[in-house]
Amino acid sequence: MMRVLEFLVALVIVAALGVVAAVIMPGSGHVERQLVIGKDLRQVYDVLDNYRRLPDYAVLRSYDHNVQFSFSGKAFGPGAEVSWTSTDPKVGNGGLTIASATPDFDKISPTTKSASIVWNLDNDWRGLDKHFTLDLDRQGSRGQLTQVTWSYDVAYGWNLVNRFSSMYIHGDPDAFVQFSLNNLQNVLAGIANVDYSALIPYIEQTQPTPVLLVSTSIARKDGLEGLDDATSKAIGELQAAAKKLGVNVTGPRILFTTNYGDQTYTFDVALPIDSSTLTVNGQSEQLTAPTAAPLDTSAPADASSTAGAASAPLAVGSRDRFGRLVVDNDVRATLAFGGAALKGVWNGTFAGVPLTRDLLKAYAQTHGYTFDDVVNRPYDIIVTPEVKDAGGNITTYAKYNVFLPITNAPAQTPEQEAGIQPPSPDTGAPATSGTAPAPASTAAAPAAAASAAQ
Repeated sequence: MMRVLEFLVALVIVAALGVVAAVIMPGSGHVERQLVIGKDLRQVYDVLDNYRRLPDYAVLRSYDHNVQFSFSGKAFGPGAEVSWTSTDPKVGNGGLTIASATPDFDKISPTTKSASIVWNLDNDWRGLDKHFTLDLDRQGSRGQLTQVTWSYDVAYGWNLVNRFSSMYIHGDPDAFVQFSLNNLQNVLAGIANVDYSALIPYIEQTQPTPVLLVSTSIARKDGLEGLDDATSKAIGELQAAAKKLGVNVTGPRILFTTNYGDQTYTFDVALPIDSSTLTVNGQSEQLTAPTAAPLDTSAPADASSTAGAASAPLAVGSRDRFGRLVVDNDVRATLAFGGAALKGVWNGTFAGVPLTRDLLKAYAQTHGYTFDDVVNRPYDIIVTPEVKDAGGNITTYAKYNVFLPITNAPAQTPEQEAGIQPPSPDTGAPATSGTAPAPASTAAAPAAAASAAQ
């Protein structure tokens, strides 16, 4: 009996000591890690102010390759939500919600010094009011770096069991922060280091459109004059083909970029027409969307239709390797567009179009929109041509709509949802026709004298 009593007394003493230890333990927990990333603050902010890239950098997928993510709420900013499910107990089930982002996305500029984003966490880690805080601070002599401080905070209250869990805050919570932060750096490394802060892109749902097109290329050293000559020649061929087919051209020229190489620019010049059914060689042919591009994108889009090609021409009325209808040796007919595209507007010479295209790609990557510019090529449409005076000087810039086909995207961009409009083009003092935008790595906007983009 005495032994039993001694055991009970010892048990009470241990319990009392445990209670005392729990009471004096901290009622909250905090852990943080820092990393300087070689990216502009705006890019880092955009990746963290939505969850579409989270599966690419969160440590969860490293623990369980089969973890399933589900997105809900807003697509970007406070109110965006992500949840995950996993049979791996180390991952479990959980979710995150963006609680706040300061300043608002449209207030982030090249001069913004800092920003902060808070994610509320719901998972099986012990404690209350669990949240991550991601503080961003501009670093570097030119402000080209961003220091990310990723912290985790939790309140334990007077739950004594929860208070003991503070001993393990450097376990799963610390590992989540550390590994996810390292992975974040790797994800951002794959995004072009361009400043798209002046870009105001919209997502547009495009409709399948019948077009006639000619594949061609120019040497990059030929510049804008070489592009104008090649485009004018192709348009002449397309207009003649349209007249022969008995169809009408319904809009301005379209230029599909096949390969913007260091030495050669390969592209398709197209004109929209008013019929998706053409009569060729006495046969009625229904136009279809082209098939996937070939693996070798350094080659012209269709060798048989490129000037100087040595291969034999395809038979009129046949289909080329892309499934496009052969109208003659150079002209093809197909259905273009169809589906979502990220759209930007460029006012200036064509020299700014490739940069605008690069800005759209970087924007898509930070916002988690998927694109494949080999299968679904970017394109631009000249909305209004430039105007020159008698001396050949530009008096009014041309306006280009630049499109990047995308998938896995919401209905609207954050700018579009907020109703933000692009600046009006500056037509008072246009640059000369040879003026190009500032280098992509340093430009605060696509060009100094021309306005960028919707």
